Amino acid sequence: MNEDESTISARLAAVRARIDEAAIRARRSPSSVRLVAVSKTKPPEAIRAAFAAGQRDFGENYVQELVQKATALADLPELRLHFIGALQRNKAKQAASVAAVIQTVDREELATELDRRAGALGRKLDVLLEVNVGGEASKAGCAPEALPALLETARRAEHLRVVGLMAIPPYLDDPEAVRPFFARLRALRDTLEAPALLPELSMGMSHDFHVAIEEGATIVRVGTAIFGAR
Repeated sequence: MNEDESTISARLAAVRARIDEAAIRARRSPSSVRLVAVSKTKPPEAIRAAFAAGQRDFGENYVQELVQKATALADLPELRLHFIGALQRNKAKQAASVAAVIQTVDREELATELDRRAGALGRKLDVLLEVNVGGEASKAGCAPEALPALLETARRAEHLRVVGLMAIPPYLDDPEAVRPFFARLRALRDTLEAPALLPELSMGMSHDFHVAIEEGATIVRVGTAIFGAR
């Protein structure tokens, strides 16, 4: 194991320990939280190092990079690539061809296009619906009031499996200040459906994932704390 591999392995172990601690504080099983290692802009070798340390789920923000890494890492059959960036309809075919999960479905037209593309590929695609819980004009995600219609459209899609909700709250230096946004996503899910029907809540990143877990996150997206600064 070279120095880079050992560094990634050590950071990954530290993040997993923090996830376990947060889950236990919240009186949850650590196994109820899935870590998605955000590998955007990092080389395939970095993903291989994390994979060797037991990590299987990785997040990518750009479709071209997602496809390139899927090709470069095709020899890792257990690898699961999550698309976590803003997705344009004209990139839906590429994303649907390689992503195991698309976490950023935020409008009905995109859900319809992904359904069409997944059907043409003979795939059933796991998706999360992205909600703009902070109402930020610079952020993607549907408005909370638009979520019921988006959910209905996505649920009708024959080739999509809607597994939960996702949010990227405002970045605030104090993780505690982000807590209300995490709580809002959970409340939206609980108002719409029984948690068993939308089990996944993808929320929380490197500096605030412990708070997200306390508020019900089942997926946390961590990049810098594993791979270092971009």
